[in-house]
Amino acid sequence: MKTLKILSVLFFGTFLLSSCTADIIIEEDVYIEEPSISLNEVLNSYEIWYIDIERTQGSGEIPFLQKAFTVSFEDGTFYANNNLVGIGANGNGFGLAVGYYNTIGMDVDISHDIDGFYSIQVTQLGANEIRLYDAVSNTSYYLEGYQRNTFDYDKVFYDNIHYFLHEYTTWEKVYTSEFGALNEFDDENYLSFLYNGSADNFRSSQDVNGTNINSLYFDYTGYYTVDDIDNDFYKKILTLDYDYLGNDYFELTVINDRTIELFHPTSGTVYQFVGRAYLQFKSTENGKKTQNDKKRMKKSDFIKITT
Repeated sequence: MKTLKILSVLFFGTFLLSSCTADIIIEEDVYIEEPSISLNEVLNSYEIWYIDIERTQGSGEIPFLQKAFTVSFEDGTFYANNNLVGIGANGNGFGLAVGYYNTIGMDVDISHDIDGFYSIQVTQLGANEIRLYDAVSNTSYYLEGYQRNTFDYDKVFYDNIHYFLHEYTTWEKVYTSEFGALNEFDDENYLSFLYNGSADNFRSSQDVNGTNINSLYFDYTGYYTVDDIDNDFYKKILTLDYDYLGNDYFELTVINDRTIELFHPTSGTVYQFVGRAYLQFKSTENGKKTQNDKKRMKKSDFIKITT
């Protein structure tokens, strides 16, 4: 009996143990990884976001991004450097305040002063790179982040001098060197560089200095190009292709934000022009080309204009 009782207790204990074990359910903790940094923190991690326009994808555009060289997100205010004149100095490097922004999740809502409201998806691609995607136009822009004190404003300026020439309504000749052979360009006192269709175009006038720019008569029209000079970052080759009159070539040097110097190698003459009637750009109505136009245009493709 004593042995039987002990065996019964062992059996009963084993039964209880097995029953308890069968009823125990072990649940593992599920961890949901939260973003380590908010979108607002991403946008504010760099003072300047450079728009790499050549990488833009899609057939549409976001007008205020297409127009800008850089944008900035600062305490709810949206800034843009749309002009090359004064870049690096305007708005302490930020440029113009052109609207407001707010972040919701990974979307940034931008209310632009001229172009209106846009809700844009943001994807962080790297430590200093983001993609802005507009679902309405199916267009993506790629931005690179910099701090103001390390951003190369000069490189942006000299890489885009053809846009700089658009930023004044006209350029007036204020100096002709005494040295150099006589040539037909000696008589040209005004140059106007403008964007029309999908090519760079220019007009020239022989009106006397001091003429009201609204009264200028442009004697010649044609198209122009600005090309790099090997091993000289600060000089460019300006080609003026006069309609049916051949080409004139100049070495273009920027003296300051309002003055350019043209050296005419054929004659050895130096000219200086000063910009008149500064154009402050806030939309894509003039100046910097739209993305669609950039995709259509090649260096060898030009459209001549007529007056």
